[in-house]
Amino acid sequence: MDRWLNRVAVVTGASSGIGAACCKDLVAKGMVVVGLARREERLQELKASLPKDQQSRFHGRKCDVSVEQQVVDTFAWVDQTLGGADVLVNNAGILGKLHITDPDNAADLRAVLDTNVLGVSWCTREAFISQQRRNVNDGHIVIINSVVGHKVPVFPGVGLKMYAPSKHAVSALTEVLRQEFLLKKTETKITIYFGNTHTYDISPGVVDTEIIDDKIKEAMPNFPMLRAEDVADAVTYCIQTPPNVQIHELTIKPVGETF
Repeated sequence: MDRWLNRVAVVTGASSGIGAACCKDLVAKGMVVVGLARREERLQELKASLPKDQQSRFHGRKCDVSVEQQVVDTFAWVDQTLGGADVLVNNAGILGKLHITDPDNAADLRAVLDTNVLGVSWCTREAFISQQRRNVNDGHIVIINSVVGHKVPVFPGVGLKMYAPSKHAVSALTEVLRQEFLLKKTETKITIYFGNTHTYDISPGVVDTEIIDDKIKEAMPNFPMLRAEDVADAVTYCIQTPPNVQIHELTIKPVGETF
Protein backbone atom coordinates (compact mmCIF):
# COMPACT_ATOMS: atom_id res chain seq x y z
CA MET A 1 0.00 0.00 0.00
CA ASP A 2 3.01 2.33 0.02
CA ARG A 3 2.09 3.94 -3.30
CA TRP A 4 -1.29 4.92 -1.87
CA LEU A 5 0.05 6.86 1.13
CA ASN A 6 -1.78 10.21 1.26
CA ARG A 7 -3.61 9.44 -2.01
CA VAL A 8 -7.37 10.10 -2.06
CA ALA A 9 -10.15 7.50 -1.93
CA VAL A 10 -13.87 8.24 -2.14
CA VAL A 11 -16.19 5.70 -0.52
CA THR A 12 -19.96 5.87 -1.04
CA GLY A 13 -22.48 4.55 1.47
CA ALA A 14 -19.97 5.28 4.22
CA SER A 15 -22.35 5.72 7.14
CA SER A 16 -22.43 2.04 8.11
CA GLY A 17 -21.59 -1.53 7.12
CA ILE A 18 -19.19 -2.17 4.26
CA GLY A 19 -18.69 1.52 3.48
CA ALA A 20 -17.72 2.41 7.05
CA ALA A 21 -15.41 -0.63 7.24
CA CYS A 22 -13.69 0.41 3.99
CA CYS A 23 -13.19 3.95 5.28
CA LYS A 24 -11.58 2.69 8.50
CA ASP A 25 -9.30 0.26 6.68
CA LEU A 26 -8.13 2.69 4.00
CA VAL A 27 -7.48 5.48 6.50
CA ALA A 28 -5.54 3.06 8.71
CA LYS A 29 -3.38 2.16 5.70
CA GLY A 30 -2.45 5.78 5.07
CA MET A 31 -4.98 7.03 2.52
CA VAL A 32 -6.97 10.26 2.67
CA VAL A 33 -10.59 9.10 2.62
CA VAL A 34 -13.78 10.98 1.73
CA GLY A 35 -16.81 9.12 3.04
CA LEU A 36 -20.12 9.94 1.34
CA ALA A 37 -23.53 9.25 2.86
CA ARG A 38 -26.96 10.75 3.37
CA ARG A 39 -26.70 10.55 7.18
CA GLU A 40 -24.17 13.24 8.04
CA GLU A 41 -24.31 12.52 11.76
CA ARG A 42 -23.13 8.94 11.13
CA LEU A 43 -20.11 10.29 9.27
CA GLN A 44 -19.27 12.50 12.23
CA GLU A 45 -19.55 9.48 14.53
CA LEU A 46 -17.29 7.50 12.20
CA LYS A 47 -14.63 10.20 12.28
CA ALA A 48 -14.81 10.40 16.08
CA SER A 49 -14.31 6.63 16.31
CA LEU A 50 -10.99 6.77 14.45
CA PRO A 51 -7.67 7.02 16.32
CA LYS A 52 -6.70 10.64 16.87
CA ASP A 53 -3.77 10.44 14.47
CA GLN A 54 -6.06 9.25 11.66
CA GLN A 55 -8.97 11.66 12.03
CA SER A 56 -7.38 14.43 9.96
CA ARG A 57 -7.26 12.08 6.95
CA PHE A 58 -11.00 11.38 7.00
CA HIS A 59 -13.53 13.77 5.48
CA GLY A 60 -17.25 13.11 5.74
CA ARG A 61 -19.47 14.67 3.07
CA LYS A 62 -23.24 14.53 2.94
CA CYS A 63 -24.16 13.23 -0.52
CA ASP A 64 -27.11 11.28 -1.87
CA VAL A 65 -25.64 9.42 -4.85
CA SER A 66 -29.11 9.05 -6.37
CA VAL A 67 -29.11 12.82 -7.01
CA GLU A 68 -26.80 13.60 -9.91
CA GLN A 69 -26.10 17.22 -9.00
CA GLN A 70 -25.03 16.25 -5.48
CA VAL A 71 -22.55 13.78 -6.99
CA VAL A 72 -21.18 16.39 -9.41
CA ASP A 73 -20.82 18.98 -6.63
CA THR A 74 -19.16 16.50 -4.27
CA PHE A 75 -16.52 15.37 -6.75
CA ALA A 76 -15.86 19.01 -7.66
CA TRP A 77 -15.19 19.63 -3.95
CA VAL A 78 -12.84 16.63 -3.83
CA ASP A 79 -10.95 17.99 -6.86
CA GLN A 80 -10.69 21.52 -5.52
CA THR A 81 -9.93 20.65 -1.89
CA LEU A 82 -7.96 17.41 -2.01
CA GLY A 83 -6.68 17.26 -5.59
CA GLY A 84 -9.08 14.61 -6.89
CA ALA A 85 -10.07 10.99 -6.23
CA ASP A 86 -7.53 8.32 -7.16
CA VAL A 87 -9.68 5.47 -5.84
CA LEU A 88 -13.47 5.17 -5.86
CA VAL A 89 -15.34 2.51 -3.90
CA ASN A 90 -18.92 2.36 -5.19
CA ASN A 91 -20.65 0.82 -2.19
CA ALA A 92 -23.92 2.72 -1.66
CA GLY A 93 -26.97 0.55 -2.20
CA ILE A 94 -30.49 0.02 -0.90
CA LEU A 95 -32.78 -3.00 -0.83
CA GLY A 96 -36.10 -1.21 -1.23
CA LYS A 97 -39.25 -1.84 0.79
CA LEU A 98 -41.82 -2.91 -1.78
CA HIS A 99 -42.19 -5.88 -4.09
CA ILE A 100 -42.33 -5.34 -7.84
CA THR A 101 -45.96 -6.53 -7.82
CA ASP A 102 -47.04 -4.29 -4.93
CA PRO A 103 -49.40 -1.40 -5.74
CA ASP A 104 -48.19 2.21 -5.69
CA ASN A 105 -44.54 1.15 -5.73
CA ALA A 106 -43.16 3.44 -8.44
CA ALA A 107 -41.22 5.73 -6.12
CA ASP A 108 -39.69 2.78 -4.25
CA LEU A 109 -38.57 0.98 -7.41
CA ARG A 110 -37.09 4.17 -8.86
CA ALA A 111 -35.20 4.83 -5.63
CA VAL A 112 -33.49 1.43 -5.86
CA LEU A 113 -32.48 1.94 -9.48
CA ASP A 114 -31.41 5.55 -8.91
CA THR A 115 -29.13 4.54 -6.02
CA ASN A 116 -27.86 1.12 -7.08
CA VAL A 117 -27.39 1.75 -10.81
CA LEU A 118 -27.41 5.45 -11.67
CA GLY A 119 -25.52 6.36 -8.50
CA VAL A 120 -22.72 4.01 -9.54
CA SER A 121 -22.79 5.46 -13.06
CA TRP A 122 -22.56 9.07 -11.92
CA CYS A 123 -19.85 8.49 -9.32
CA THR A 124 -17.76 6.44 -11.75
CA ARG A 125 -18.16 9.08 -14.46
CA GLU A 126 -17.01 11.90 -12.19
CA ALA A 127 -14.06 9.94 -10.79
CA PHE A 128 -12.99 8.84 -14.27
CA ILE A 129 -13.18 12.36 -15.72
CA SER A 130 -11.12 13.67 -12.80
CA GLN A 131 -8.48 10.97 -13.24
CA GLN A 132 -8.27 11.61 -16.99
CA ARG A 133 -7.94 15.34 -16.50
CA ARG A 134 -5.10 14.83 -13.99
CA ASN A 135 -3.38 12.14 -16.08
CA VAL A 136 -3.69 9.62 -13.25
CA ASN A 137 -2.39 6.33 -14.66
CA ASP A 138 -3.03 4.04 -11.70
CA GLY A 139 -6.60 4.90 -10.71
CA HIS A 140 -8.98 2.27 -9.34
CA ILE A 141 -12.76 2.00 -9.54
CA VAL A 142 -14.21 -0.65 -7.22
CA ILE A 143 -17.86 -1.68 -7.47
CA ILE A 144 -19.48 -3.55 -4.60
CA ASN A 145 -22.00 -5.77 -6.33
CA SER A 146 -23.68 -8.90 -4.91
CA VAL A 147 -23.93 -12.58 -5.67
CA VAL A 148 -27.58 -11.88 -6.54
CA GLY A 149 -26.22 -9.85 -9.44
CA HIS A 150 -25.33 -13.17 -11.08
CA LYS A 151 -27.99 -15.57 -9.86
CA VAL A 152 -31.29 -14.94 -8.11
CA PRO A 153 -31.63 -17.29 -5.14
CA VAL A 154 -34.86 -18.03 -3.30
CA PHE A 155 -35.25 -16.43 0.11
CA PRO A 156 -38.57 -17.79 1.41
CA GLY A 157 -40.69 -15.12 3.02
CA VAL A 158 -38.32 -12.30 2.09
CA GLY A 159 -38.01 -11.65 -1.64
CA LEU A 160 -35.31 -9.60 -3.36
CA LYS A 161 -37.64 -6.99 -4.86
CA MET A 162 -35.91 -4.60 -7.31
CA TYR A 163 -32.56 -5.21 -5.59
CA ALA A 164 -31.61 -8.31 -7.63
CA PRO A 165 -32.50 -6.72 -11.00
CA SER A 166 -30.49 -3.64 -10.05
CA LYS A 167 -27.45 -5.79 -9.23
CA HIS A 168 -27.77 -7.66 -12.53
CA ALA A 169 -27.70 -4.23 -14.18
CA VAL A 170 -24.53 -3.41 -12.22
CA SER A 171 -22.90 -6.61 -13.55
CA ALA A 172 -23.54 -5.45 -17.12
CA LEU A 173 -22.58 -1.87 -16.25
CA THR A 174 -19.20 -3.00 -14.97
CA GLU A 175 -18.38 -4.82 -18.21
CA VAL A 176 -19.50 -1.84 -20.30
CA LEU A 177 -17.30 0.45 -18.19
CA ARG A 178 -14.34 -1.89 -18.64
CA GLN A 179 -14.83 -1.74 -22.41
CA GLU A 180 -15.15 2.06 -22.35
CA PHE A 181 -11.96 2.37 -20.33
CA LEU A 182 -10.14 0.27 -22.92
CA LEU A 183 -11.65 2.30 -25.76
CA LYS A 184 -10.42 5.52 -24.19
CA LYS A 185 -6.98 3.97 -23.61
CA THR A 186 -6.98 4.63 -19.89
CA GLU A 187 -4.99 2.67 -17.36
CA THR A 188 -7.73 3.02 -14.76
CA LYS A 189 -8.66 -0.37 -13.31
CA ILE A 190 -12.23 -1.34 -12.59
CA THR A 191 -13.06 -4.20 -10.24
CA ILE A 192 -16.49 -5.52 -9.40
CA TYR A 193 -17.08 -7.30 -6.12
CA PHE A 194 -19.87 -9.86 -6.01
CA GLY A 195 -21.03 -10.55 -2.35
CA ASN A 196 -19.67 -13.96 -2.79
CA THR A 197 -16.99 -12.88 -4.92
CA HIS A 198 -9.82 -5.23 -11.96
CA THR A 199 -14.08 -3.14 -13.77
CA TYR A 200 -13.15 -4.25 -9.86
CA ASP A 201 -16.40 -6.13 -9.36
CA ILE A 202 -16.49 -7.48 -5.85
CA SER A 203 -19.52 -9.66 -5.25
CA PRO A 204 -20.09 -10.73 -1.68
CA GLY A 205 -22.58 -13.22 -0.37
CA VAL A 206 -24.84 -12.12 2.47
CA VAL A 207 -23.11 -9.52 4.65
CA ASP A 208 -24.25 -8.69 8.18
CA THR A 209 -25.08 -5.01 7.66
CA GLU A 210 -28.09 -2.73 8.18
CA ILE A 211 -29.54 -3.79 4.82
CA ILE A 212 -30.24 -7.19 6.45
CA ASP A 213 -33.06 -6.09 8.75
CA ASP A 214 -34.72 -8.04 11.57
CA LYS A 215 -37.43 -9.40 9.26
CA ILE A 216 -34.83 -10.93 6.97
CA LYS A 217 -32.86 -12.35 9.89
CA GLU A 218 -36.02 -13.92 11.32
CA ALA A 219 -36.78 -15.54 7.96
CA MET A 220 -33.23 -16.92 7.71
CA PRO A 221 -32.16 -17.98 11.21
CA ASN A 222 -28.59 -19.25 11.52
CA PHE A 223 -27.86 -18.16 7.93
CA PRO A 224 -24.08 -17.71 7.45
CA MET A 225 -23.02 -14.12 6.82
CA LEU A 226 -19.82 -12.25 6.07
CA ARG A 227 -18.62 -9.35 8.20
CA ALA A 228 -18.31 -5.90 6.64
CA GLU A 229 -14.60 -6.07 7.46
CA ASP A 230 -14.26 -9.16 5.24
CA VAL A 231 -15.36 -7.12 2.25
CA ALA A 232 -13.14 -4.18 3.23
CA ASP A 233 -10.17 -6.57 3.23
CA ALA A 234 -11.07 -7.62 -0.32
CA VAL A 235 -11.21 -4.00 -1.47
CA THR A 236 -7.76 -3.29 -0.04
CA TYR A 237 -6.38 -6.43 -1.67
CA CYS A 238 -7.68 -5.34 -5.06
CA ILE A 239 -6.25 -1.84 -5.04
CA GLN A 240 -2.80 -2.90 -3.84
CA THR A 241 -2.16 -5.30 -6.73
CA PRO A 242 0.81 -4.41 -9.01
CA PRO A 243 0.17 -2.13 -12.02
CA ASN A 244 0.22 -5.09 -14.43
CA VAL A 245 -2.47 -6.98 -12.49
CA GLN A 246 -6.20 -6.35 -12.72
CA ILE A 247 -8.72 -8.35 -10.70
CA HIS A 248 -11.76 -8.24 -12.91
CA GLU A 249 -14.16 -10.07 -10.64
CA LEU A 250 -13.92 -11.31 -7.06
CA THR A 251 -16.55 -13.42 -5.33
CA ILE A 252 -16.50 -13.88 -1.56
CA LYS A 253 -18.86 -16.20 0.30
CA PRO A 254 -19.21 -17.09 3.96
CA VAL A 255 -18.49 -20.71 4.79
CA GLY A 256 -21.73 -22.66 4.64
CA GLU A 257 -23.58 -20.46 2.14
CA THR A 258 -25.58 -22.76 -0.11
CA PHE A 259 -26.51 -20.65 -3.16
